Amino acid sequence: MEIGTLVSLALYFIAMLGIGLYAYRTSTDDVSGYMLGGRKLSPGLTALSAGASDMSGWLLMGLPGAVFISGFSNMWLGLGLFLGAFANYILVAPRLRVYTEVAKDAITLPEFFENRFEDGSRLLRVIPSVVIIIFFTLYTSSGVVAGGKLFESSFGLSYELGLYITAGVVVTYTLFGGFLAVSMTDFVQGCIMFVALIMVPIVAFFDFSSTSELMSVARGIDPTLTSITSGITIVGIISAMSWGLGYFGQPHVIVRFMAIRSVGDVKTARRIGMSWMFVSVIGALSTGFIGLAYMTKNGLSLEDPETIFIVLSQLLFHPLIGGFLLAAILAAIMSTISSQLLVSSSSLTEDFYKLFVRRSASQKELVLIGRLSVVAVALVAIGFAYDRSSSVLSLVSNAWAGFGAAFGPLVVMSLFWKRMNAKGAIAGMIAGAVTVLLWIYGPITIGGAHSSAVLYEIIPGVIVSTLTTIIVSLLTAPPGPGVRESFAKMEKALEDGLAS
Repeated sequence: MEIGTLVSLALYFIAMLGIGLYAYRTSTDDVSGYMLGGRKLSPGLTALSAGASDMSGWLLMGLPGAVFISGFSNMWLGLGLFLGAFANYILVAPRLRVYTEVAKDAITLPEFFENRFEDGSRLLRVIPSVVIIIFFTLYTSSGVVAGGKLFESSFGLSYELGLYITAGVVVTYTLFGGFLAVSMTDFVQGCIMFVALIMVPIVAFFDFSSTSELMSVARGIDPTLTSITSGITIVGIISAMSWGLGYFGQPHVIVRFMAIRSVGDVKTARRIGMSWMFVSVIGALSTGFIGLAYMTKNGLSLEDPETIFIVLSQLLFHPLIGGFLLAAILAAIMSTISSQLLVSSSSLTEDFYKLFVRRSASQKELVLIGRLSVVAVALVAIGFAYDRSSSVLSLVSNAWAGFGAAFGPLVVMSLFWKRMNAKGAIAGMIAGAVTVLLWIYGPITIGGAHSSAVLYEIIPGVIVSTLTTIIVSLLTAPPGPGVRESFAKMEKALEDGLAS
C-alpha cells in the first residue's frame, strides 16, 4: 500500500478516536448524556448524523454495486429513500422530539412506547427491545462485512482481520464517548462521504469525451442499462420505492430527532439533511453507472461489483487522495455501526438491565453496563459477519424491512392517533415483524417465485401491521385519561415550540 494512503487513513483514525476522547470528557456522566447527548444536538449535527448513520456502507458499496449490475433501474430505490426521509422529517421528527420529553423524558424508543401507552405489562418495552437487538445485530453485521471486504480488497489483509479492525475502532470511540461521540463522528463522516461521492464519479467521467460517449459505451454493454424502466416491472418499481417506508421505524435514525435541542430546529435540520442526501444518492448512482462504463472502456474486470467505488478511488487518484476516499467508505460503515451499537446498548441497559436486574442502579453503573453492552453486541455481529458471502445490500434490506414493518406504523400512529391503545400497538408490532420474517424465510411463492424476490417484504409487513393495529385498537377499550392527557400536552407543546 502507498505511504500516502496509510497517512490519510491514520489521520482519519486519529480524528475519530480524538472525537471519542473529547466526548468522553464532556458528556458521559449520566445515562441521558451517554445515550442521548442531553438532547442538545444542533440542526447540523442532527441532519448529518442521521444521514450518515442511515446510509452506511451500502451507499458507497451496495448501491453502486447494484447499479453496476443492472443500471439506472435502481434509481427508484434512491427516489423512494429520498421521499421517505423527507416524510420522516415532516411527520415524525417534530412530534417525536416533543412527545418523548412529555412522556416522562423517555430516552429509548421502547421506553417511549411504554410511557406513551401507560403499558403496565411491560410488553411494549420488552418486545421492541428484543426486536431492536435481533435486527440491529444483523444490521451491524452488514457493516462489518463491508469493512472486511474493504480491507481485503484494498489493503491485501485477510477478511477476518478487516472485521476486527473495523469493529475495533468503532467500539473504542462509541464505548467511551457515547451518543455525543457517535453524533460528532457521524457529522465528520457525513462530510467525508459527501465530498467523496462528488469527486469519484466526476473524475471518472473525465475519461469520456462527452456524455454521448459514456451512454454509447453503456448501451454497448446492455441497452437496458440506460433506461429507468427496462427490466423492471411496476411491482418491481413499487418494491424499490417502498424502501422509503422503512424510515419511520429506524431507531438509529429517529433517535436523532429525540436528541435535537428544540423542535424549532427541525426545519433547519431537514433542509441540511435532505440536501446532503440528494447529492449523496445521485453520487452513488453515478459511481456505479460511470464505473461500469469506465471499466469496460479500459478493458478492466471486476470480481465483486460492490467494490467499484474502491477500485475507482485507487485507479484515478493520487495515493494521498485515494486514502481519503477509502476513509469515506470507512466513514459510511462506521457511522452506521456506531449508531446501531449505541441503540442496542441503550435497550440492553435501560429496557432490560435497569428494568429487570437492578432498578436501583446508579447512573455510573448504568453507563458501565451500556459500555459493556456495546462490546457484547459488536462481538456477536462479528460472528455473523464471518459469512463472507453475505451481500451488503441484502443484509441491510432484511433488517430495514424488519424495523420498518415492526416500528414504522407504531411510531406514526402513536404520534397522530389518540385512539390507539397498548393492545393495538403490541399486536401491530408483532404482526409486522412476523410478516416480514415469513415473507423472507417462509414457503410463500408468487407465480412460482419466492415471495421476497417478487415483492419487497416491507410492503406486506407495513400493511399487516397497520391493519392489525387499527382493528385491535378499535375492538378493545380506548386508552385511559392519562394517555389522552399526555397526547394533548404533546400537541400543545408542539404548537408552542413551532410558534417560538
